[in-house]
Amino acid sequence: MSAGAVTRPEQAGPVDPAGAPRPAEASAFAAVARAYARSLIAMTALVVFAIIAVAALLAPWIAPQNPYDLTQVDLLDNLLPPGSESFSGQIYWLGTDGQGRDILSAILYGLRISLLVGLASGVIALLIGAAVGLVSAYRGSWLDATIMRIVDLQLSFPTILVALILLVILGRGVDKIVFALVVVQWAYFARTVRGVALVENSREYIEAARGLKLGHLRILFGHLLPNCMPTLLVVATVQVASAISLEATLSFLGLGLPPTQPSLGLLIANGFDYMQSGRYWISLLPGVVLLVTIVSINVVGDRLRDVLNPRLAR
Repeated sequence: MSAGAVTRPEQAGPVDPAGAPRPAEASAFAAVARAYARSLIAMTALVVFAIIAVAALLAPWIAPQNPYDLTQVDLLDNLLPPGSESFSGQIYWLGTDGQGRDILSAILYGLRISLLVGLASGVIALLIGAAVGLVSAYRGSWLDATIMRIVDLQLSFPTILVALILLVILGRGVDKIVFALVVVQWAYFARTVRGVALVENSREYIEAARGLKLGHLRILFGHLLPNCMPTLLVVATVQVASAISLEATLSFLGLGLPPTQPSLGLLIANGFDYMQSGRYWISLLPGVVLLVTIVSINVVGDRLRDVLNPRLAR
């Protein structure tokens, strides 16, 4: 090779921010997995969340009943405490609510909606925020300043207030609440990606890509984005937990999902009036499941942050 020859990035392979070649994808994943597994608490949280996710996914097959099928619900079985037996001989391990619905089945079906809303809104907000943040950092100048002022304006409003206003205008429904959560979340991703991309934009491999006259889209999504993914992954886990919590809050207030598509927040709201009469299980048990779900996701995200960015490890 002549002294003036330039090696193209696809020949040399992708490089990390320091300029050294990246390890093979499988080896990198294995290293992250080994580092993650060193924390017993993080592994426990991951197992707990996996169990919750699988239980929610298989709810139609493992739930004792479909709590929203009127042919399977007996009003005479209402307000039974945990462990009670119905007139037909069925045991309600977590009790029933005021309409005679099995709390265990309602929790499993409610988990499906809560996880669906949290994951869908998180993924869509990530896609929008990442694209906006990358373009802002890459182009700079007046475009960066304009986009960041819009982001600052978005972040200056309380998230629950913005979501409440949107749901009052749009109404109730899964698609409406996903849209509202995307609106209040995308700015967090945009701000985070823009900060990481600004650092990466000054690296040598970006300058080399520009020198080779690579297209802007290729530089953005083929070079900048992969080096922002570790930080994005951590932020995404936190935002999914935040979305689930916010959706539960909105449903508890009566502005989230309709009664035909109840989430954990709506289940908690349904049993709130029974708390003073001692029928704690109607609200308490869905609340415990919601708490465990959010905490497990946050613990997983916290561990991923330490593994993917050792400088932040405590």
